[in-house]
Amino acid sequence: MCARHVDYLVVNRAPEWAGIHFPENRTLYIALTLVTICFFSSLISKARSQSLTFSQGVEAAWSIDPARAELNTNYRSASARAEAAGSWFAGGPIVSGQYFDDHAIGSNEGYTTYEGSVSVPLWLPGQGSATVKAAKAEALTVQQRLHVQRMVVAMKVLDTSAGVLMARRRLGIAHALREALEKIISSVHHGTLSGETTLADEQAVSAELANASSEYSLAAEQVETATSALRIVLGRPGVPEILSCDEPAVARATLISGRILEDNDPRVRAAQQAVRAAEEGMRLARASFMPNPEVGVAAIHEKQYGSPWDDRVGVTVSVPLPSDVRDVPMEAEARNRLAAATSQEQQARRSVRQELSQVFARLTAAKDTFRNSVSSADDMNNRANEMARSWQAGETSLIELLRARAAAYSALQRRNQVEIAWHVAIIRTLIAAGEFQ
Repeated sequence: MCARHVDYLVVNRAPEWAGIHFPENRTLYIALTLVTICFFSSLISKARSQSLTFSQGVEAAWSIDPARAELNTNYRSASARAEAAGSWFAGGPIVSGQYFDDHAIGSNEGYTTYEGSVSVPLWLPGQGSATVKAAKAEALTVQQRLHVQRMVVAMKVLDTSAGVLMARRRLGIAHALREALEKIISSVHHGTLSGETTLADEQAVSAELANASSEYSLAAEQVETATSALRIVLGRPGVPEILSCDEPAVARATLISGRILEDNDPRVRAAQQAVRAAEEGMRLARASFMPNPEVGVAAIHEKQYGSPWDDRVGVTVSVPLPSDVRDVPMEAEARNRLAAATSQEQQARRSVRQELSQVFARLTAAKDTFRNSVSSADDMNNRANEMARSWQAGETSLIELLRARAAAYSALQRRNQVEIAWHVAIIRTLIAAGEFQ
C-alpha cells in the first residue's frame, strides 16, 4: 500500500535578485526567505490538519454518492422480484361472478342464477425457474454496476484532489514570485532615485509585478474553485494524500497480466453479467411460449320453475393457445437485448484493454517526464542565479534577469504539474488493478 506522506509545495530557493548592488541586499534576501517560509508553513499546517488517505477519501465520496443510493434501490427491487418469482403460481387469484334473472325480459317466472369462480394462473414448464433466474441475474447486474460506479467515484476523487494540489502549488509559486518582485521594485526605485538604475528598469519590474499579481489572483481563484469541488465530492473538508503513493506501490499491479486485469475490471464484469442476464431473459421468453393456463373452482346457485336442484359446483380450466402475434415479438425483443449486451461486452473489453495500455504507458512516460522536469527546473534556476550575479556585476541587463527568473518559475510550475501527473498515473494504475474497489 501507499506510504504515508504529507502534501508539500515545492518552493524554489529565494531569488537571488536580492544579491544586487544595493545596500539593503542581505536584509532583502532574509526578509524574502522568511515570508516564503511562513507562507508555506501555514499551508502545510492547514493541509496536515485536514489530511486523509486516498482510500478514506474514496470511502467518504462513496458514502454520499447519489448514484449509489439509486443503484442500491434497484438492487433491492430486483432481489424482491426474484423472491416474488418463487411463488407457486404465475399470478394472483382471479375471482369472477355472474348473475342472471328473467325480469329484464318481462317474464314473471322468477328464474335467477348466481355464479362465482376462483382460478389461478399456472406456470408453464420451466417458466417459474426461468423467471427466478432472470430476476436474480438482473440483481447481480445491478451489483456489478455498483462496482463500476465506485470506480468512477475513485477517479473523480483522484482528479479533483490533483486539481486542488496543483492549484495550491500554483498559488505558492505565484506568491513567492510576487513577494520577490515587490522587494525588487522597492530596491530598483531607490536605485532610480539615486541614479544607479534607469526609469525603464523600474517600469519593467512594475510590469512584471502587475503580471505576477494577476497570476496570484487567478491562482487564488483556482484554489477556491478546486477546493469547493473537492469538498462537494467528499462531503467534508480535506485533501486525500495522492502524493503518498510511490512507484513501489504499483509493483504488484505490474506483475499481473493484462488479461487478468481486463477480466477483473468492474466494467468488463458488469458487461459480462449483463450478457448473463440477457441470456436468462432469452430462456424466460422461450419458456413463455403461450399465455399461462388457469385452473379454478366454480359454484352456481339458481332458482328455476320446476327445477329439482338449485346448487352446483365444478372445476374450471382455461388454456389460451399459442399465437405468433404474441410470442414472436417477445422472443425477438429478448434476442435483441442479448445481441446488444454481447456487443456492449465486446466494446467494454476493447475499451478497457486500450485504457490499460494507456495507463501503463502513461506511468512510464510520467516517470521519465518528471525526472526531466526536475533537471530542467534545477538548470533554469541555476541559470537565473548566474544571471543575477552577472547583472550585479553590470554584465547583464535587468530585463534579461527578469526573463531568466520568470523562466525559472515557469520551469518549477511545469515540474509541479509533472510530479502530480506522475502520482496520478500511479494511483490510476492501482485503480485499474482493483486496489480501491
